[in-house]
Amino acid sequence: MNKLFLLLIVTILYLFGYKTQAQVLEPPLDNIHPTADSKNLKPVPYQYVREANVMWQKRIWRTIDMHEKINEPFYFPRKPANGRKNFMYIVLDALKEGTITPYECAINNDEFLVPQTPDQVLGNLSKSDTLRNQQRPYPPYAYYDTVIKKDFDPSTVSRFRLKEDWFLDKERSVMDVRIIGLCPTFEKFDDQTGESRGDVAMFWIYFDEARPIFAKTQVFNRFNAAERRSYDDIFFKRLFGSYIYKEENVFDRTIQSYTGKSIEQLLESDRIKDELFRYEHDLWEY
Repeated sequence: MNKLFLLLIVTILYLFGYKTQAQVLEPPLDNIHPTADSKNLKPVPYQYVREANVMWQKRIWRTIDMHEKINEPFYFPRKPANGRKNFMYIVLDALKEGTITPYECAINNDEFLVPQTPDQVLGNLSKSDTLRNQQRPYPPYAYYDTVIKKDFDPSTVSRFRLKEDWFLDKERSVMDVRIIGLCPTFEKFDDQTGESRGDVAMFWIYFDEARPIFAKTQVFNRFNAAERRSYDDIFFKRLFGSYIYKEENVFDRTIQSYTGKSIEQLLESDRIKDELFRYEHDLWEY
């Protein structure tokens, strides 16, 4: 009886044309399966926040060092390879296309007040060296000066700053954070001694304006390549390491200005981070 039933099922499937099909990949496809179109990806939408529902708020500035292991997906590959670009290449390409607007970095001013053009930004970043008293190899063997222009190398950017707001939303009963701005920096060295002169801020960009670009850019996932992850996902899920270099205060001063370049600066950064954690924890302690 069982054999007759199985034969009947096979016959019905054959008559109705149910057949297994082999997967055929159209060449050239550098994957085991077709991938989703990243151009249609959009950033994760934020929850709507009313001003009346924000019962507590604090602004924090932090630095992300791309040399830290958790932040390496921001820095590598140093040059575009295998269809991937590092974070700074993505930002500069968006500036050249006019997709995002750079804003001037003034001292103690990050309020997106003075917009700049891509030519202004790239012109400030490029360098020119003058070679003097170069002799021509043919008569009359005259001497001349030549100017060599060096384009900015995005791989020299190893850190960037974030400006973010932490707030308590009583409507949802959650402590939340929103990134407001982002500023790439590069380390400047003395031409004579080679000593570091500190980080130089390049420009500020409004983070919400750049989110659609970050959402369309895939980032290497060291744990599971099947999980597609974008720069927007990294920021939204807080999958990065950082340290606080400033919190809003009446003097508008950075941590370094009152602790100096020492271990005390990192301790003060950890104190501010723990203070945020304790504030949220104490709200629900009973």
